[in-house]
Amino acid sequence: MADAAGSGTRKAQRVLVAADKFKGSLTAVEVAERVMAGLRHVLPDLRVEALPVADGGDGTVAAAVAAGFERREVRVAGPLGDEVTAAYALREGTAVVEMAEASGLQRLPEGVFAPLTASTRGSGELLRAALDAGARTIVFGVGGSATTDGGAGMLSALGARFLDAEGKPVPPGGGGLAELATADLTGLDPRLADVELVLASDVDNPLTGPKGAPAVYGPQKGASPDDVAALDAALAHFAKVLEGTAGPKAAAYAAAPGAGAAGGIGYGALLLGARFRPGIEVMLDVLGFASALDRADLVITGEGSLDEQTLHGKAPAGVATAARAAGRDVVAVCGRLALPPEVLGRAGIRRAYPLTDEEPDVAKCIAEAGPLLERVARRIAQDFLT
Repeated sequence: MADAAGSGTRKAQRVLVAADKFKGSLTAVEVAERVMAGLRHVLPDLRVEALPVADGGDGTVAAAVAAGFERREVRVAGPLGDEVTAAYALREGTAVVEMAEASGLQRLPEGVFAPLTASTRGSGELLRAALDAGARTIVFGVGGSATTDGGAGMLSALGARFLDAEGKPVPPGGGGLAELATADLTGLDPRLADVELVLASDVDNPLTGPKGAPAVYGPQKGASPDDVAALDAALAHFAKVLEGTAGPKAAAYAAAPGAGAAGGIGYGALLLGARFRPGIEVMLDVLGFASALDRADLVITGEGSLDEQTLHGKAPAGVATAARAAGRDVVAVCGRLALPPEVLGRAGIRRAYPLTDEEPDVAKCIAEAGPLLERVARRIAQDFLT
């Protein structure tokens, strides 16, 4: 346990649980359920509200559904072209679309990667389904992708055409973009012009270069050093061809923050007119966090690992920033803690409770995360609520 501010906190009476998933162990909904169970073990009549959160990556649709959105399912192309069932969320004209539902690493068979050929076509089909459902605002959460195609597959599903020198469609995936000769965006779905498209991501990388999508994220998708070089060159060529089609803005978008998100699908979204915003900020707005925060005295946030990445746009940091601005105490639960108390304090987190305090064996923490989280929540109740 790490405490950022010492003892003497005021006793809270109303609790908001706004945590992200523990990746590989518990969904954000399950985290909230376990924390609530632990709190109520100590205080059965405690007023506690759950608002599972996400930062635009995998779990974003589930968080929206937990907040009252309707879950919609549609058959779309997976990253390898096989058909999968993917979901998006819809409420009152606002759709939450999660690209990982269609084009995420979770859609690949165990141990299989396809860094050069994986396509975002299914993500475009999800966006089209949201348009068909009448969405006027689309929050497009990107992260956890299996792809590095610059959003070419997504754009193709929405009516763009990418052709080689013989006038044939280029092969799917980022590798195929090396063969691109002409790009035609005139067939893009006209409904896109009338929709507010928000690109929600915790990644602000450009499309290419040392901090671009292939160099930074390609290896975790199975890309070898040669693959990274090939993908970087192919995406740079993609942007160059699009500059000839769409004008200087195509080059500007390639260098813009967020263009490199999810294998460059951020670039494709920017070409569609998307507005880039940090994913957790968007999702807190969409989920109604502000009104839930008004009803709370103490906020419990968290994710599987509280580490340096947490500080760069991840859900717990966003929750803590908003809660601190409203004068609320924030504590965090996590599987693993890799931040010292003073850093937690600067992030707005008063104290963190890692599962490893309960069970030092990391493998057991992952396997038994639910019961351990309930035990941690009992300690939070004793420390802050009794």
